[in-house]
Amino acid sequence: MTKVDVGIGDVTVSGGEKEIKTYALGSCVALVVWDSMLKVGGMVHVALPESEINPEKARDKPGYFADTGLPVLFAELKKIGANRKTCWVKMIGGASILDEYSTFDIGRRNALAVKKYLWKIGLPLTAEDCGGHISRTVSLVLPTGDLVITNSSSRWSI
Repeated sequence: MTKVDVGIGDVTVSGGEKEIKTYALGSCVALVVWDSMLKVGGMVHVALPESEINPEKARDKPGYFADTGLPVLFAELKKIGANRKTCWVKMIGGASILDEYSTFDIGRRNALAVKKYLWKIGLPLTAEDCGGHISRTVSLVLPTGDLVITNSSSRWSI
């Protein structure tokens, strides 16, 4: 099985014998979508909620921001034939890392921006594993739809 890494700000959509994986989600959020009929899926690794703070970066790497990355993810999924009626949508990350007093609260703001977009397009989350104070790594196995979340000491699924 081929592994496809999704870096910060990347949007990846694929099918076939692949595993899509992103690492070290602290305050970042991964939105993962999988079509159970076509066995295709995608992932975006969002670092910040809103692109207005850096429009140039949003043009170069739209996945870096929730408001620009999510439309790209769903447009790419549509191009490969994914159908929202046969998809699940899961969100992972959004922790409070190195922000003990929630001064910036980026993790929560990222998760809220993703939820706001999904609400706007009428697509509910199937599951989420967000918040807390741990970094997460997540992988999606495209042929099966298995979603595995790990950190330095545990492994689980949602």
